[in-house]
Amino acid sequence: MPTPIDLLLTNAIVLTMDEDYSQYENGAVAVKDDSILAVGPSKELQGQYQAKNTLDCGGKVLLPGLVNAHTHVPMNLLRGLADDLRLDVWLLGYMMPVEREFVDPEFVRLGTALACAELIRSGVTCFADMYYYEDQVAQATAEAGLRAVVGQSILKFPSPDAATYEDALSAAEDLIKKWKGHPLITPAVAPHAHYTATEDILAAAVELAIKYDVPLHTHIAETAQEVEDSFDENGMPVVPHIKKHGLLKAKVIAAHCVHIDEGEMQTLQKYGAGVAHNPTSNLKLASGIAPVSAMLETGLNVGIGTDGASSNNDLDMFEEMRLTALLGKGSTGDPTVIPAKTALTMATRLGAKAIHLGDVTGSLEPGKRADLILVDISPLHNSPRFHNTTGSIYTQLVYASKSTDVSDVMVNGQWLMREKELLTINEGKLLPQAQAYAQRIDAFLSKREESVFSKLIAIGGAVEQESYEVQVKVRVPAVEPILQIIPEKLEVLYHRHYHEFDTYFRFEDAETGWLRYREDEYIDDKGEISNVRYRLTLIGPSREERFPGDVLLSRSRFLAPAIHSLRFYREYFNPTEEIFIEKDRLRWRVLFRDTVFYINLDRLDKPDLGTFLEIKSRTWSLEDAQHKANMADDLLGLLGISPDERKTQDYVKVVKAGA
Repeated sequence: MPTPIDLLLTNAIVLTMDEDYSQYENGAVAVKDDSILAVGPSKELQGQYQAKNTLDCGGKVLLPGLVNAHTHVPMNLLRGLADDLRLDVWLLGYMMPVEREFVDPEFVRLGTALACAELIRSGVTCFADMYYYEDQVAQATAEAGLRAVVGQSILKFPSPDAATYEDALSAAEDLIKKWKGHPLITPAVAPHAHYTATEDILAAAVELAIKYDVPLHTHIAETAQEVEDSFDENGMPVVPHIKKHGLLKAKVIAAHCVHIDEGEMQTLQKYGAGVAHNPTSNLKLASGIAPVSAMLETGLNVGIGTDGASSNNDLDMFEEMRLTALLGKGSTGDPTVIPAKTALTMATRLGAKAIHLGDVTGSLEPGKRADLILVDISPLHNSPRFHNTTGSIYTQLVYASKSTDVSDVMVNGQWLMREKELLTINEGKLLPQAQAYAQRIDAFLSKREESVFSKLIAIGGAVEQESYEVQVKVRVPAVEPILQIIPEKLEVLYHRHYHEFDTYFRFEDAETGWLRYREDEYIDDKGEISNVRYRLTLIGPSREERFPGDVLLSRSRFLAPAIHSLRFYREYFNPTEEIFIEKDRLRWRVLFRDTVFYINLDRLDKPDLGTFLEIKSRTWSLEDAQHKANMADDLLGLLGISPDERKTQDYVKVVKAGA
């Protein structure tokens, strides 16, 4: 007696993408409820099962749905917004300002729906996302019928859906509680990157991921600059740094990993982390070419991602598979590296493993969910077909097929597209709404072009520093007592000596803040100049909030390398006023009650205003700022300083006021 099932797909070239790469020239797949019951020859399964519905696939290729291992789906609404820019300029100069202005639940829901339509049409049945308002991503994705890992972004500075990182962590926990156990949605924690987080944020994110046994999605070693900064700040590459802080204890999805060495690969493999390779995005942003073949040799689970449509500019996994194979060959000089079969595996079974869903999807095997697609290989660009090797079908799919060849898509046993017709999403309603957003964003950017910040971005290299810093200044009559106290009573992490020449530009609009051009001379132990650095700093309005002891909480800053002359910047920015300050600075980075503070002894030579002691600490939330403000006051006391001469201004205002 044949076993009753819901659906039997027959007469297909079945590629299971299982560990043995089982394939059936005239194959069939039996589906019951949401899962695959059996895979095998059509004649055999037709004798074993009685189906409510039978679909003759007409010789199309039947394979697992593709897995997009890293993306930001709401950013479909930002496609083509700011192309051909460096990563930092693109992200900090355009993406983040636009996101701060426009990203809300409605934006995220619309962008996700658009992305889901594009993903379905290109044969993707599962994706791993990281963005804001991820509850809306989950809602729209579930309604579209796709499978996804949805990660709530956590950053150390304010984001569109969280004023503080504590708010973001709380939103992540709410997301997990709401969606964990859903048949399609796997919630996740997503600290954006180690450089946009603090040690406390990373620790809290890991704790949350382990507590609820959910993935942790983050960016790792995307650019060479990121790695260089990690060496400078932490004394080690990125992967050892995140390992030190326990990040690898969680089920990590590591996006990019462009600049990691073999030791780091072995570390990621040892801890079971998955890697998401994003070839188009990495090339377009000039981030580099990831050492994918070496990762695979190490045994890492490496999937393929598109990244967001704002940096790709599409969600086409067929393009990514092909580029993955070609880049592997071109970067190594070996045409046998990353063959088509491997690229397709990365987009299916390995991709599912990389996002920690390997037991659910990624291959056509009994017990796994019925996530599958049909690909028509009869069009002109895909003809003829050779049969001389079992591997020829893989090369045909990777090197010749296009996303437009996908005709049918099923997820969890439900059809999302039949004969290229979407069944769960109405594209016609979404596209006009998307264009309306584009018009609003165009208007916003056009108005912003008149600002100093936009000019700073336009010349390139601007990066956002920590959003806030607690600081206090005190005029000191003598430095010798302080020089003795610092090494005796504090743990000194490092000590530096600088000679600094600062030119401040003031503008008519006070809300612009000040733009500072700085020449930094590094002074070595012999009193000689060992290095010189030039940079621009856009300093926001000086006071955000006053704390006890007249401690200042100053606003966000933006930095850029100063690669032109002072004359160029004077003419380029056209300030209404200039103020020049020359000072000699001794700087210490210290630990005080297990908290990092910076102590500066600044002798102002031009104008001659004496010596100031400045205490600073970076912060990312009001609660943390309040705590550090009190500690800064205590640190002044430890250094034997009377609070009578406190100053709550940047030096330019001290000078302007005549001290």
